Amino acid sequence: MTENKSKKKLSEGNFKVRGNIFSGKVISDKANKTVTVEILSTKKNPKYERYEKVKSKIAAHNPESINAKEGDIVKIGETRKISKTKSFIVLEVENNESD
Repeated sequence: MTENKSKKKLSEGNFKVRGNIFSGKVISDKANKTVTVEILSTKKNPKYERYEKVKSKIAAHNPESINAKEGDIVKIGETRKISKTKSFIVLEVENNESD
């Protein structure tokens, strides 16, 4: 799920992408300029020597130029703290599942 850590400067402000880059599905776009993205990953359970699916919800800044909607598959990148809960920004919409 993670990709190469590339630095990318966005035109919507001074947000330099640093750290992790994830791909996930937008599950909520109700907040103003914010989307909630669900990330799926796997985690090893050492006791049973099996892998289990893990879901994480991440709040990400949704710039007006990108304007991701609920159901979209998006790429998000880690940046500086934007608010109390947001430290990720939507980089691009990879796929639109709502159509």
